[in-house]
Amino acid sequence: MPEPIALIVDDERDIRELLSLALGRMDIRVEAVETLRHALTLLGERRFDLCLTDMRLPDGNGLDLIKHVAEHHNHMPIAMITAYGDVQSAVNALKAGAFDFVSKPVELGTLRNLVQQALSLREQRQNPAVTLIGESPDVQGLREQIERIARSQAPVLITGEPGVGKAVVARQIHNRSPRAAAPYVELACSALAPEQLEAELFGKSGAFLAADGGTLVLEDIDSLPLTIQTKVHKAVSDRAIRAIGAFADSAVDVRLITSSSKDLEAEVAARRFRHELLYRINVIALAIAPLRERPADILPLADDYLSKHAERAGRKGIQLSAEAQAALRGHSFPGNVRELESVLERAMALCNGGVIESADLHFARTDKSPSAGAPANQALPDVIEQLERAQIQSALEACRYNKTKAAAHLGITFRALRYKMDKLGLE
Repeated sequence: MPEPIALIVDDERDIRELLSLALGRMDIRVEAVETLRHALTLLGERRFDLCLTDMRLPDGNGLDLIKHVAEHHNHMPIAMITAYGDVQSAVNALKAGAFDFVSKPVELGTLRNLVQQALSLREQRQNPAVTLIGESPDVQGLREQIERIARSQAPVLITGEPGVGKAVVARQIHNRSPRAAAPYVELACSALAPEQLEAELFGKSGAFLAADGGTLVLEDIDSLPLTIQTKVHKAVSDRAIRAIGAFADSAVDVRLITSSSKDLEAEVAARRFRHELLYRINVIALAIAPLRERPADILPLADDYLSKHAERAGRKGIQLSAEAQAALRGHSFPGNVRELESVLERAMALCNGGVIESADLHFARTDKSPSAGAPANQALPDVIEQLERAQIQSALEACRYNKTKAAAHLGITFRALRYKMDKLGLE
């Protein structure tokens, strides 16, 4: 691979010399200029592998350069150099398309890590993309977004209904990023009691320290108590945490990906989610459409699931009959991809031979009418109990009896689901 070339844009001579010396020791050739105009000229003349630019330039703004690079040279990662504590500029740079940012005074260890991650994108581009399954325009657009997002270090917020595949998309972003070989840590916030969350996040073996150098995924971030939200915001802003029992802060280098099935703007309005944390995690927003809005993806997803799981079960070559395919295409899948997988898993167990027929497909009931099947003279508590039992059972089946996912699907806490299951005798 040829020697990498970096472009440095800063009007301070000392900074240009410091950065040039640091990158030179990493065997990186450097072109250092002090104006936006000179930088744009060089970008038009040759190809660079990396750019570092100051925020304020004599003839313009570093954000203008970032936007130009995002539009005309999107193969090249560009990082912003900001004043210490200038969070607003850093967030604006990330939203404009910057790969990352580094604060003045420049810490050489942080700079080296940033440069190494940026240059690893050259190797990522040599490898074929790992794609999501599906043929709909939504999935095609999602693939393109993942490729762009993976090049950045900016926080990502993934939203969508339960079961649409938010965890799959988070993993894809990590796998296509410069951190692909580094730790990937997932934490399901809704699965833990409030008193457990602080230790799981900020303990000496907690998620932040475990993910150092890699990617930290916080699923169902809306489940975090307000007090924990404050600590997460501070950790993201400072890029450091004070572990429980420690007397000093520890620097942490994590790419934060969060997910939620709720409208976080509405949660902020209801004072259940902190505005400042939403501002920090929502630098890049990624919404995943429900499966009912992308029916073209149903059969490709089904074929992929059957090809993988039938082989594991020692039943190669299981296929869907034409009637079964039509039944799948005609179902609304309120449980999304997770429900599709549950339906197929059950169908594989029930089918005779190597073909799944429409009779082998058992879908969760979608009739949510409280009075359906209930006598008119039945007591209201009994009707409510029947409805709760049916809805919980349906959610459990759609989520393959994963109680954490089922609770999120029902819009209640994990603890509330356990209480209701005990009360209804569903354990």
